[in-house]
Amino acid sequence: MDTVYEYAYAKLNLTLDVLGKRADGYHDLKSVMQTISIRDDVEIDIGTGKPWSLECSKEGIPTDERNLAWSAAKVFFDALRKEPDGIAIRILKRIPSEAGLGGGSADAAAVLRALNKYYDNPFSILALAELGALVGSDVPFCTVCGTAMVEGRGERLRKLPNMPDCVFVVCKPDFSSSTPELYQKIDAAAIAKRPDNMAMESALLAGDLGKIAENICNVFDPIVTQDHLELNYIKSIFNSYGSIAQQMTGSGSAVFGIVPNFEYASVICNMLKDNYPQVFIAKPV
Repeated sequence: MDTVYEYAYAKLNLTLDVLGKRADGYHDLKSVMQTISIRDDVEIDIGTGKPWSLECSKEGIPTDERNLAWSAAKVFFDALRKEPDGIAIRILKRIPSEAGLGGGSADAAAVLRALNKYYDNPFSILALAELGALVGSDVPFCTVCGTAMVEGRGERLRKLPNMPDCVFVVCKPDFSSSTPELYQKIDAAAIAKRPDNMAMESALLAGDLGKIAENICNVFDPIVTQDHLELNYIKSIFNSYGSIAQQMTGSGSAVFGIVPNFEYASVICNMLKDNYPQVFIAKPV
């Protein structure tokens, strides 16, 4: 039996636009995504000689084939046409669930990368991302990591220049959003402001943090905020104590702020931690 290890990094949506509903029932998206240093740790025992198993340090997370990490392992071995003679997956969970941070997708991507390394990289990183698309919409990006333009259902990726040095503060309020319900609402909503992805790409190319901050935009943010006004409170704390931009990530409910340095980030965390235990400081990865 051998054991492999891999980090699973959370993601933020710097921009997120919903372009319309597809014939298959999914929606076409366009988003600039960024991985950050909030992470889960994934361990895999290979060749256990026992039925597959999955353990997670956080209660309430599925520990069977409903878990994306399990699905990723199955997709990998199907593509490899190999039977591992039993695997055991262990996940040390730090990324908040139902937050828009891609925790489950990050775990699945970590499983793909770990197994690929163990078997001497039979798949390129882009081929691995294509396998990830069979598991979930955010898995291809979480497989590649860094900064990227993501389109379609998440399967079309284009690497972008790395995010300039900065600090993120991420705050997860107690509530969670229902992604299917949000898509129903956005189909019926008049979207007042959409992201300018070209401007965001130009800002990244220039390494201009101020311009990046000006161009963050998530079409889901105002829809969720209508029903959960506390997001405005969280954003006001960010804004008052040094954040240069703040918005919700994904379909929520976590809010992130872009902060120039750790000193400002620490102050924001101190202001929020009594009401919101899940507050994190992170860097771009």
